Amino acid sequence: MKKYFTLLLSLFSVALFAQNNLIQNGPMKGYIDMKEAALWLQTTKPAEVYIQYYPADDLNQLHFSNKVTTDYETALTAHLYADTLEPGTTYHYDLFINGNKIDLPYPATFTTQQIWKWRTDAPDFKFAMGSGTYINETAYDRPGHSYGGGYEIYNHIADMHPNFFLWLGDNVYLREPDWNTRAGIFHRYTHDRKIPELQKLLATSHHYAIWDDHDYGTNDSDKSFWNKNETFNAFKLFWANPSYGVGDMNSATTLFNWSDCDFFLLDNRTFRDPDKRIEEGKSELGEEQLQWLFDNLINSYGTFKFVVMGGQFLSNSGMYEAYTNNGFEAERRRIIDFIYKQKIKNVIFLTGDVHFSEVSVLKERNQPTIWDITSSPLNSGVNTNGGSQPNSLRVPGSAIMVRNYTMMEVTGKRGERMLKVIYYDTKGKKLYEQDIKPE
Repeated sequence: MKKYFTLLLSLFSVALFAQNNLIQNGPMKGYIDMKEAALWLQTTKPAEVYIQYYPADDLNQLHFSNKVTTDYETALTAHLYADTLEPGTTYHYDLFINGNKIDLPYPATFTTQQIWKWRTDAPDFKFAMGSGTYINETAYDRPGHSYGGGYEIYNHIADMHPNFFLWLGDNVYLREPDWNTRAGIFHRYTHDRKIPELQKLLATSHHYAIWDDHDYGTNDSDKSFWNKNETFNAFKLFWANPSYGVGDMNSATTLFNWSDCDFFLLDNRTFRDPDKRIEEGKSELGEEQLQWLFDNLINSYGTFKFVVMGGQFLSNSGMYEAYTNNGFEAERRRIIDFIYKQKIKNVIFLTGDVHFSEVSVLKERNQPTIWDITSSPLNSGVNTNGGSQPNSLRVPGSAIMVRNYTMMEVTGKRGERMLKVIYYDTKGKKLYEQDIKPE
């Protein structure tokens, strides 16, 4: 009898391992609002996946997501939606693959956003952000010193327990064998998301993403990149944003709200004129996306209005991915003049790409103050000369030329809200801090 029991236990353990082994990447928590949330997963082979979820205070109130059968055409990814939620409620979820419940290594919970307007002060919250995730793969990397490293930064971010993480672009680095084919693009996303140091962050915080040149296409790529439809398809498959494009725009543009703040996620590649093109009136964003941004900034009631994009907006260095480089300065000035004319207060650009970090601020008499918080790189190569670039709008002492991430904290009662910006290095050491009061 003992041998029989041992055999059953062994068979059960093998079956359990086999089911857990069907998870290739994830689960990752995507967007979340008051009534709906998204969960992302990638399997190792075609499988049926879904979740059941229930309020933490009522385990018998079961709800079920949509069921997805993963396939190779969609890189074995699944977007699962919990769409019978209530505001301000913590839910537990169970993941099922091929009908079997899967044991997960991290708490399987999510908490919907609160309904607070006309009821209470806006809830405090914090989010982390950064750009430049380079995961080494020797067979496809350039020869010589590894460009990526310091993966432990993602564990330190997870330990800070941000409500969400905002990926500021270059979230993967497509290489020469990658960008021309769907197989190559899928390989890069799948490979990079597997590193152990990333798993806790994916599972415990929600995630929103923009893209930049390296996840869009080749280095410094623009609207001419021939395979942008495939890279955009991969972006949609591997992230769980609330939407992809607005109106008739086929782009990575979207927006979301968190507490009393609005986030406008821009696409600075799909409509971008080539850097090398010599022409007046060049555009990074395209006219339709630009007008969409203008309309939404006017209509925003957010205490802070965060405009999220790849390259730096304010920096007047005229170098690398600053808006003042490559003939885009007129569009930058147009955006600033629009903010001034419409008297839109508390616009803060969140930017990356340049491989160093800094805080820039534009203060002109009788005009709203505009900020640019640049956060780069997470774990790719560092621009050790970034702090010497001639950006007259840089806040003195804010230049950071090591791998880093940024923690943003929005706190305070109505009329006393405050944004605290804190940069940390790979080991979690505080590097720089900036307080911003709304005007």
